Amino acid sequence: MKQTGIGIAVAIVLIGIFWFFGTKNQLVTLKEDVNLKQAQVQTALQRRSDLIPNLVQTVKGYATHEEAVFTEIAEARAKLAGSIESGDIEAIQNSSNALDSAIGRLLFISEDYPDLQANEQFIALQDELAGTENRISVARQYYNEAVSTYNVAIQKIPTSIVASMSGYQPAKYFEADEKSQEVPIVNFD
Repeated sequence: MKQTGIGIAVAIVLIGIFWFFGTKNQLVTLKEDVNLKQAQVQTALQRRSDLIPNLVQTVKGYATHEEAVFTEIAEARAKLAGSIESGDIEAIQNSSNALDSAIGRLLFISEDYPDLQANEQFIALQDELAGTENRISVARQYYNEAVSTYNVAIQKIPTSIVASMSGYQPAKYFEADEKSQEVPIVNFD
């Protein structure tokens, strides 16, 4: 009888140990999936950042008096590169939003130059940029899905016990900036 009690106690301890390590391994997998998806967002943002100088040079030839916009794009691009290197998701998000805004102004300026609108290189760069923006959107969606799965896992009981013991913290979502939530004003004057 005494041996049976010891055997049951050992079995319970072993099951607990296996459960703990299995849960820890699951959390590691989920966290790495978040990291992978973040890297994919960063790669897409870097691709966009690499396209910008070509687009700027093409527009510069037509719009030489728009130096402030070119400077703003260069600064926003540099901030994004630094943010990507740091891996800080909030800084990446803010830098990406600033670059989006600057690119929007550049494309708005380009509308004043009909010759530029017909330029094959400009058209090709716009297409590349549009494709890259789609990639960024998809990568952000996948990232947010991975963050959701991870955040739910670290909050569910009993996994939350292992998560808190191992120092797992909720990951941050990519969120739209406040400007993108405003209704755009369309004026055909």
